[in-house]
Amino acid sequence: MSEGMLHNYRQSYSRHRLDEVEINEDPIVQFALWFADADNAGLIEPNAMMLATAGADGRITNRAVLLKSFSPSGFTFFTNYHSLKARQISEQPQAALTFWWDKLERQVRIEGAIEKVLDTESDAYFNSRPHGHQVGAWVSPQSEIVPDRKFLEDRYTELAAQYAGKVVPRPPHWGGYLLRPERIEFWQGRPNRLHDRIEYLHQADGSWTNNRLAP
Repeated sequence: MSEGMLHNYRQSYSRHRLDEVEINEDPIVQFALWFADADNAGLIEPNAMMLATAGADGRITNRAVLLKSFSPSGFTFFTNYHSLKARQISEQPQAALTFWWDKLERQVRIEGAIEKVLDTESDAYFNSRPHGHQVGAWVSPQSEIVPDRKFLEDRYTELAAQYAGKVVPRPPHWGGYLLRPERIEFWQGRPNRLHDRIEYLHQADGSWTNNRLAP
C-alpha cells in the first residue's frame, strides 16, 4: 500500500435503518435502546466515547473517556479536575461526545453544556471503584509531565501500602461531570453512503424536536 493511501478501506453499511416513524420522541430513551443494542453486540466497552473540549484560547482537544451513567438530566463521566480537559471545561463549559459502535454501523453525537456533579455523586461512584483504581486516582497528576514510568509505580506502591486494608478517601481533585444535552444526533450507516441521520434539538420548554439531516 502506498504511503497515505487509504482509499481502499471502504465498507458498505446495510445492517440497519433509522426511520422517523420508528424512533422514540425522547432521545434519551432512543439512546437507551441503542446502548442496549451495543451492549448486546459484544463490544469491549460500549460506554467508550470521545470527549471534545476547548479552552478560552480556542484550542480543541479530544480523547476517549468512559460514560458512567445517563438519565434525562444528561451524561456523566469522571476524571481528574486538574486534567487538561477539566481546565478547558472551566474556561469553556461546553463539550461534545461521540459514540461509535462499529458492529452496528451506528454513531451518536451529543453536544451541550457541562458542569461538575454534586460531591455526593462523586463520592458514591468513587466508593464503588476497585481499591486499586481508588489508589490510582491519588497517584496520577493527570496531564502533567512526569519523569518516567517508575515515578508513577513508586508512588502507587507507596500509597497502596499506606491505604492497605483501609478506606481510600476520594481525592478533592477527582470527580464527575454532567453534560446536559442540547443536541443529539443518531447516525445509522446505509448503502451507497445515503446514511440515516436524525437530529434532536432541546427546546426551552424542555421538549425535544427532531429532523432528518442529509448524510
